[in-house]
Amino acid sequence: MAKVTAFPPMVPFPEAAWREHIVPEEWEACLDAWLVLAGAHLSLSNAEFVRVSAKDESLPAFLTSYAEQTALSHDSTPLGNVHKTRQLRKQCFLLSHRLLDIDHPPDSLYHWEFLADLSKIYGKDHGNKVVNLVWKRHLASLEPSLASLKTLLIKELDAGLKGDLKTVESQLKRLNHLLHASPEVAAFFMAGSDFVDSLISCYKLMNPPLRKAIVSTLYLCLIGLTEGEKPNFSSLVDQLYSLKAAAEAHKAGPTNVNDSLVAELVTETPVLKLVQQRIEASGSGSSRAKSVLTTLGGFRKAGGSTRPQRLSKRKINKGKGVAIEVEAYTSVHVHRMSLVSQVQDLFPDLGSGFVIKLLDEYGNNVEQVIAHLLEGSLPEHLEGADRSEELPSPSQLTGEHVPDIAPRSTPPQLPTRHNIFDDDEFDQLAIDTSKLHFGQRNPDKTADDILRDRSTAPNKAAILSALAAFDSDDDERDDTYDVADVGGTVDSATPGNNPEEDKTSTEVRDAQDEALFRAYRATPNVFERDAATRRGKPRVALREETGMTDEAIEGWALMLSRDGRQMKRLEAKFSTFTGMQKELAPTSWRASPQGSGTEDSDVDGNNRGRGGRLRGAPRGRGRGRGNVAGPSGERDTEAARRGKEANKGSRANHNRRDQRARKMARGGFPG
Repeated sequence: MAKVTAFPPMVPFPEAAWREHIVPEEWEACLDAWLVLAGAHLSLSNAEFVRVSAKDESLPAFLTSYAEQTALSHDSTPLGNVHKTRQLRKQCFLLSHRLLDIDHPPDSLYHWEFLADLSKIYGKDHGNKVVNLVWKRHLASLEPSLASLKTLLIKELDAGLKGDLKTVESQLKRLNHLLHASPEVAAFFMAGSDFVDSLISCYKLMNPPLRKAIVSTLYLCLIGLTEGEKPNFSSLVDQLYSLKAAAEAHKAGPTNVNDSLVAELVTETPVLKLVQQRIEASGSGSSRAKSVLTTLGGFRKAGGSTRPQRLSKRKINKGKGVAIEVEAYTSVHVHRMSLVSQVQDLFPDLGSGFVIKLLDEYGNNVEQVIAHLLEGSLPEHLEGADRSEELPSPSQLTGEHVPDIAPRSTPPQLPTRHNIFDDDEFDQLAIDTSKLHFGQRNPDKTADDILRDRSTAPNKAAILSALAAFDSDDDERDDTYDVADVGGTVDSATPGNNPEEDKTSTEVRDAQDEALFRAYRATPNVFERDAATRRGKPRVALREETGMTDEAIEGWALMLSRDGRQMKRLEAKFSTFTGMQKELAPTSWRASPQGSGTEDSDVDGNNRGRGGRLRGAPRGRGRGRGNVAGPSGERDTEAARRGKEANKGSRANHNRRDQRARKMARGGFPG
């Protein structure tokens, strides 16, 4: 056999837009050429494969383009011959596996995008074989690609609205296929807490497609820690604890407790159930893992379930077709069949024929039918009937077909709701995509920028015209709320609308408060809460004066003792002092002429005191028993004059004057 030196180059796999322009004959020729070249490379021995295929630059270019384009159009119908398309897919997998199994494969096959596309095309089982091969033999070459992706995702996720959300969404969806196929890649992304923190932070954005991708990524990463040859349950529990802390922090915040990544994760995915099962199966279960799983289960949304139970849909014979006459079933209208479906939604085991009997029994009242079924209170003839009875089909009947053409009134339909947004740009799907945005339109715009923006400010001419139309001298009385303009009158019979009634009730309350307040100031004991006080005469008189019961009187005093401001208001309101005083009473002690004055007496025999005197009384300056201005020769006058001179030094400031003179004589120095 001749030694192979090289094969013709393989043309890269075209994009979907190019494939649509290729005629079927040409596409069949392309498939044949790829199949022949791929088979030729696979037929080489290991040594020749390394010497020829590993150095063929067109081969990795074809494989990467094939994986990328096939992954993009994975769900669409393949073009051309289906058998050839499947054969080409098989040969591409074998070529990729063989190239990655050599010592130095092409560099383009180390990228995470190529491995993710292979995982999507060939599924978890076959994709895991390729990724596991690269992980074991070429980990040093694969780690830079994964590390750069992780760094980029963390940066864009933390940026929030300022990041490239479309790119993040597409890369997360592409990465999820690789995480699903490789537990090792899932463990790589779960190393540390920065990636999980970024997912939690970005989930706060109201972007449903991105949120769905984030939930899927976190779920696959957590499940990946439980798979593989050596599951990392220790790291899994640590990540669950971080999710618990994030959920509790979100719950303590102002936002909705159900609008968090943890609540969505535990509600929409079976992550808690799978983790618990795999921990128990491994025999490494601990109280620490059980406690955190129980706590995370408490964040499940109300009414939500991890995975809805799949119900076997039983085909219901609704009796549609030509209406016929059969004993009790003369006709079955389409609106009556809707009642049958409502009952069978709750009781799927009941046949349509049995439900029709129930509707006949209870006058087509679905609520009564459901209530009697739940309570088990059906009549005897229905309790013993066959509950799986179906409506008879036309083939089972022997009667003559009678078309049911009798007119029937259509039940009233539900009204259609309309609003001001009907037939707008959104409704017609004619809005420009540049007008759509998440969150604030300009998050970097400050209040100063808004004030400086005069594009939406009113025109100066409009302001001036409005001021010109305003008449500041217009003082016409506002009759907007007059009875003739309003078209009705105020019903004075209604409590609270009659001003005379309010005035009367206010006067009654004031009279009661005044009587109670004066009694409280005079005799506080009258408000005691014992039986003797209630039977006493002061309490009886107070009840007759105010017209209040004992409980009301005692409650009034209790509230007054607790409210100091109410006490001040009552004192200011019911005080009898008017501010007018004809005479200022003396405040110092005066001896009486008869000598009967005491220390408690502050008025002398002449009714004189400090700062006041009677009209017509002579002015005097003495402070003794007599009056220095009195008649000469009287004993009291002479004694007062002697006492004036004797006591002047102790009462006036003569001593201080003399002391100051001496001090100034010494020059202000003591001694």
